[in-house]
Amino acid sequence: MSTDEKTTPETTAPQAATSQATAPRPPARGHWTAMERLEELGLIKEEVRKGPDPLATERQHAKGKLTARERIDLLLDEGTFNEVEPLRRHRATGFGLEDKRPYTDGVITGWGTVHGRTVFLYAHDFRIFGGALGEAHAAKIHKIMDMALAAGAPLVSLNDGAGARIQEGVSALAGYGGIFLRNTKASGVIPQISVMLGPCAGGAAYSPALTDFVFMVRGISQMFITGPDVVRSVTGEEITQNGLGGADVHASASGVAHFAYDDVRACMEDVRHLLSLLPANNRDLPPAGPTTDPADRLTDRLLELVPDDPQRVYDIRTVIEELVDDGDYFEVHPAWATNIVCALSRMGGEVVGIVANQPISSAGVLDINASEKAARFVQFCDAFNIPLVTLVDVPGFLPGVDQEHNGIIRRGAKLLYAYCNATVPRISLVLRKAYGGAYIVMDSRSIGTDLALAWPSNEIAVMGAEGAANVIFRREINAADDPEAVRQQKIKEYQVELMHPYYAAERGLVDDVIDPRQTRRIIIRSLAMLRHKHADLPSRKHGNPPQ
Repeated sequence: MSTDEKTTPETTAPQAATSQATAPRPPARGHWTAMERLEELGLIKEEVRKGPDPLATERQHAKGKLTARERIDLLLDEGTFNEVEPLRRHRATGFGLEDKRPYTDGVITGWGTVHGRTVFLYAHDFRIFGGALGEAHAAKIHKIMDMALAAGAPLVSLNDGAGARIQEGVSALAGYGGIFLRNTKASGVIPQISVMLGPCAGGAAYSPALTDFVFMVRGISQMFITGPDVVRSVTGEEITQNGLGGADVHASASGVAHFAYDDVRACMEDVRHLLSLLPANNRDLPPAGPTTDPADRLTDRLLELVPDDPQRVYDIRTVIEELVDDGDYFEVHPAWATNIVCALSRMGGEVVGIVANQPISSAGVLDINASEKAARFVQFCDAFNIPLVTLVDVPGFLPGVDQEHNGIIRRGAKLLYAYCNATVPRISLVLRKAYGGAYIVMDSRSIGTDLALAWPSNEIAVMGAEGAANVIFRREINAADDPEAVRQQKIKEYQVELMHPYYAAERGLVDDVIDPRQTRRIIIRSLAMLRHKHADLPSRKHGNPPQ
């Protein structure tokens, strides 16, 4: 069945194929022995494990989807899953619900380990009521979220649900409210990861949006507030479910999804990898990892990778590969706002967050999407004690009517606010150009970076020499017999006076101008020095960041 088709009747609550264990009748003598009770428990647990009738599992597989338990097996270390409330059943009546009371109520909750570290999870079981959320279903999710927060361990949701269970009315809606409340309370306290493995429509989509990272799988994952039918009836637009809210749409256009994959197994492997880079909670440091990459390794290739000419482009990801341990990094939002790169990696075995302008995409300018992408990443790293390394090569903010009318001022201020508010170790490095307000925003010394470094090729200025000369010497150029000759002369004059690589260092705005070949060694040593940094923010309930 195409994933663009509407949900079939088999996935709606009244008609969903479900089953429940039938307890054995009491023996004639009127009581049970311990072994008989154990046998009964075994039958019920086996029924829970199998789920509804085999046809429901076949239908799930026919759509290219795994069952909830198969997904859990992919996520967790083998044999470590501990289920919570497997025997929970709803108590709702009406619309035939009293005759359909399957165990689990369509959601599997519990905990296990990923790379030996505790992780809590819940997984919708689409085979039962289409994964729709009812009162008991929601109560199970609330409980496991509370347990994750109390234990100080990450929470992963495996989402595959048809929304609120309509037959339970407002009770189902209130269940979503409880999830949203807990998502918000857990924000910045424990890592929260949403893995979209089926439909997620209406208000249900707000829970993933409140979490730290959203993973989607092409062909089976969709997220939208109003579906294609509503869009068609209101606007007349014809669009499929994937065209409206599929994985690629949210990974590249809306920015709702951080990652998109072709298959579930690759997706789960990256969820596991991401968890290996994150602390369990905001009181822990990120887990260190072994590396054979020498901390004092020279980075000679950087002299070739970054052109001296500021007008020539290059891929900043090659620079990141040269700097980090073994060239390995995990890029966040790789398909959205590609003019800035955000990535998690390790340097000297310690986890770092990297923010870098990307010259091969729109010359690396900052715009609305890039500012929001980087701001959220900076906030996440700060919340979970991940040091920040910022690689700067930025010509400024993107000019244009659309940018101004759509709020580049307040959107750009989000990145400024995030850096200014961050208390983790922060190191910035200017590779080439750093012009105007974008230089300030990219974690400059003036907004609190701990160490501001620059290469000898740096150009830190209010604007490029050509633009500056046109503004400062406009009258002189226009009045000259040979305006172009005078303009070129003034450009060189501005470059010599204000754009030489040591101008900022002479004024204490850059701590040091370094040899590019020493970059990895210097950053790792600097991060080691800053590891126990302590910074206090003013006493306040919370700030009021720009929206």
